Formats: sequence, structure tokens, C-alpha cells
Amino acid sequence: MIGGGHPAHLVRRFFGSLRSRRPSPGDQLLVGALLRPKEAELFWAQPVPDQAHGMATARAVMERRPERPDLTRAALLHDVGKRRCGLGVIGRSIASALALAHIPTWGRYTMYLDHGTLGAEDLENAGSDDLTIGFARDHHGEPPDGIDLTDWALLVEADSE
Repeated sequence: MIGGGHPAHLVRRFFGSLRSRRPSPGDQLLVGALLRPKEAELFWAQPVPDQAHGMATARAVMERRPERPDLTRAALLHDVGKRRCGLGVIGRSIASALALAHIPTWGRYTMYLDHGTLGAEDLENAGSDDLTIGFARDHHGEPPDGIDLTDWALLVEADSE
């Protein structure tokens, strides 16, 4: 479950979501080259703001570690579980505010806050690697066993930009 995050970070994400655009043709080619077909289906099933955030996270990773497509894949797919909740920008903001205030959630709000677990399940079913599954599940928490701490730190940093 999302730990709430910092309010300023959530405000940036809110306005970033409003400005987001569909990935460019070059980004679409990158997605096609990096992802397995079932992973690509998950990526493209996301709302445009999540696609844009995944691309931005992936670009940040690629700038630092271009020789590591596994890290780029994990960055692209880390939020795929959010698509299951069906909430728009306002609903997601409400869910995040409830989490920040430690107010219990229900229904789609809980699904949104549990997007890591949901996405990890989807990625496991898609045949994704352990790093991609682990980052989707735990990107708001501690790295799972067996994941390199330097790789994890890079992914978390890229996700927070």
C-alpha cells in the first residue's frame, strides 16, 4: 500500500498528470523493443498519465544505466497496477489524501493504494522478471531480497523525479 508520500510530491504529480501526453512515436518504439507482448499490453492499458510517468521514469534510468534494459523495463512497468482501480486524477488525489491522513479507504481507493501488489500479480502472469515484479510490488518500500541495492536506489530515485 502507498505510504502516502510527501504532500509536495503529490501536488507535483497531480499537475503533471494534467499536463501529460501520450508517448511519442520514438517512445512507442522503445516500449515495443523492451517489453514482451503481454508486458506491452499492460503498459498500453494504463491511462495516459501513467504511460507518461512510466516513460519519464524509464528515461531517467536509461540516462544513468543505458546498458541495463532490465532496469528500464522495471521503470516502465512499475505502476501498471493503477489501471485496475479505474480512478481519474481527482479520485487518485482523494485516495492519496486519505492515506496521508491515515483514514481507512474502501473499494477503488483501496485498489489504487494497493496498486503495487496488483501490478506485481499482473506482471508475474505476463512472465516478467523478478526485478520488474519486485519493483512494481515494493517501489514505495524496501527492496525485496535478492535485488541489488544500487539498482533499487536508482529506480526509486528515477520514480521520484
